[in-house]
Amino acid sequence: MDEHPITPPPMLVAKLWREASAGRDDAPIGEIFSHGVYLAYRAGADQELEACCELMDRDFMAGPSDLRAARRPKQPSLKEQALGALSRADKDALTNPLTGDAVALRTILNKDQADIIRRALEQLDD
Repeated sequence: MDEHPITPPPMLVAKLWREASAGRDDAPIGEIFSHGVYLAYRAGADQELEACCELMDRDFMAGPSDLRAARRPKQPSLKEQALGALSRADKDALTNPLTGDAVALRTILNKDQADIIRRALEQLDD
């Protein structure tokens, strides 16, 4: 599943499912699902309200565009995602103390290959 900035954590999903199904052992699955949607909708609205209040506390003069940008950030472009993946791969590398070479924990690309891909990505428009 793709992560979205407002994706609920798995523990919250499990908690909401437990609440939706509690005491409904004989209820049709549709009724349990509907109750779960109600609980999730309410939890999401409460979370969103709290986040908006925090933004207003930090910046009382924040307007609708500030609120929209803070609460619905743009997804990173494919280029940004690829560069991020390469950066994470770089951080996952170890340096051989004898040669100074980077040794990837998960060997997929060598440093030269990663550098070529990084330079190509950096030349692309977002």
